[in-house]
Amino acid sequence: MGGIGKTTLARQVFDDSYIVYHFDTRAWVTVSQEYSLRQVLIGLLNSANILTEKMYDKREEELADCLYKSLIGRRYLIVMDDIWDTEIWDAVRRFFPDDCNGSRVLLTTRLTDVALYADSFSLLHKMQFLTEGESWNLLCKKVFGGKDCPSELEDIGKAIARNCGGLPLAIVVIGGLLSKESRRQEYWRSLAENLSSIVTKDDEQCLEILGLSYNRLPQRLRACFLYMAVFPEDYEIPVPKLIRLWAAEGFLKPVAFKSMEALAEEYLDDLIERNLILVSKRSANGKIRTCNIHDLLRNLCLRTAHKENFLYAVKYRNDVLKQGTSITPRRLSISPDFLSIQSEVLYKSKTHNSRAHSLLCTGARLIYTSRVYLRYRLLRVLDLIIVRFFHFPAEITKLVNLRYLAFTYNEVLPPSIAELLNLQTLVYHNWTFGKCPFLPVEIWMMPKLRHLCVTPSGLSVPCYVQLLGLVDLQTLSEVRNLRCSNDILGRIQNLKELGISYDVSPTIEWSEYQLEALVNLHQLEKLKLLFKFSSHASKIVNPPVLAFPEKLRELTLAGCGIPWTSMTIVGELPNLEVLKLRRNACRGTNWEPVEGQFPQLKHLLLEEIDLVQWEANEAHFPRLQRLNYEGLLQAKGDSFWCW
Repeated sequence: MGGIGKTTLARQVFDDSYIVYHFDTRAWVTVSQEYSLRQVLIGLLNSANILTEKMYDKREEELADCLYKSLIGRRYLIVMDDIWDTEIWDAVRRFFPDDCNGSRVLLTTRLTDVALYADSFSLLHKMQFLTEGESWNLLCKKVFGGKDCPSELEDIGKAIARNCGGLPLAIVVIGGLLSKESRRQEYWRSLAENLSSIVTKDDEQCLEILGLSYNRLPQRLRACFLYMAVFPEDYEIPVPKLIRLWAAEGFLKPVAFKSMEALAEEYLDDLIERNLILVSKRSANGKIRTCNIHDLLRNLCLRTAHKENFLYAVKYRNDVLKQGTSITPRRLSISPDFLSIQSEVLYKSKTHNSRAHSLLCTGARLIYTSRVYLRYRLLRVLDLIIVRFFHFPAEITKLVNLRYLAFTYNEVLPPSIAELLNLQTLVYHNWTFGKCPFLPVEIWMMPKLRHLCVTPSGLSVPCYVQLLGLVDLQTLSEVRNLRCSNDILGRIQNLKELGISYDVSPTIEWSEYQLEALVNLHQLEKLKLLFKFSSHASKIVNPPVLAFPEKLRELTLAGCGIPWTSMTIVGELPNLEVLKLRRNACRGTNWEPVEGQFPQLKHLLLEEIDLVQWEANEAHFPRLQRLNYEGLLQAKGDSFWCW
């Protein structure tokens, strides 16, 4: 049964300190109903820290060979979570070498026959429902934390816990609801009465309990929660993308002196505290990087969203909406297999055409399509990032209500993209190898643009004085060879996140790029500078001069080859919390940090650098909580020293 705690128990085993010590390699992959063998292999390689960028281009057989070779001779633990059929086990089991060295494979499944098929002789652990005492303890933990339950609520609370039928998911969701609501007897008694009519012994009845939590959600959170059904099952949702989609959909109502992004983070935190959304990964500074949603809660979202015409998901051929159907969804989440078919049907249907606000194609692989029909005048969100266009769809520039646009296109963006005056987020991937394309200069004429993510593209210098700039721009990422002149930086003064990559050649003149001018971006909080070498340059001979703004909280440097003595510039940043030095970011074998610097640094990563000797103590890094060093190129034996 779903929600009984299989994944939670498996995760506790996987992360146990003894298990981490005992096994040489550990890997976790969530399979789910919508799996592909390729994605399972990539998931295992990624979890085992074996995956490289080049592996994404390999065939399934090559990926399987990489996995097999990486496991030979090593004691490994593999967790395959949420398996629904025997076919995937038959497909992957041959890639797990049996060296009789104590390696283990752990499967979680709702289906007993799948577990027995995998190995009828191994230990089969059947999850049990919680006892009344365990249910009450879990509910108290979720509602009151470490405090005691008020005596006047105890009997009602025990009835609520009992009526959840011993199902952990139901208990934590109801607990999340109670933690946010008034602690009045009348409210608790009403909830207990609603629960008493539901017997929680299968997924359908569990959905009724989860539905109670949705029905009592504040109105401002309902749309945000239902929107989680847009994403595929067990998908790790990037939080920045989720926030930008919420904003584009109009779910965030403006609050004085608070940005849309900050408001969205509050909404997300609220849903997490209610146990309706799960945290998957956190970034080095503790912020939530990815999140997901339990399968049963996603089913609740899908069912409710369909009923309210809020969202319709097209996953199988039978789901494709036909002309003349009474279903008029405002949002469509379409599997890549049916994008062309469904978009044509909607295009020919005036009813659907007038209602569609959002069109999202979700999946794990990049697809090619000959035709997508896009003439929907009310469209606010168009997410086709996994669709690769060889010709620019001219209809896009007529979608004047667009707030969010994401797609992959192998040529230069046309100037007409600037006709989308309401656009807040533009995500544009260009996978053409060779010369870096430039964004059209007209991009500076899009006043509402807040997030510009281009992979990889250059940013043209504005050639007209009347181009006022992107005054609301918060994010500029993956831009290449940016010249940090006043003409450009002066027009993006409110930027908070910036990522630049530079193509390094033997003849490069860093003075042309004016990197020291980055200090003038006074609102910048996150900066990533990557220096990529051509076949004629293996390292930087004359490193660039760097300077950084004081508000900076997170800094990533790779390939810039600055001397360790230049780290004093970084150490003086008063708000820096995260520092990542990768792939020859610094030059030299000895780092002597200065006392009193790095006052707020919490996380330091050193990866593939020449450092051999480093002597430091808490006086140099007074708040350091996490230190990672990987692939130190010259360190051997005991030659690398740190406190």
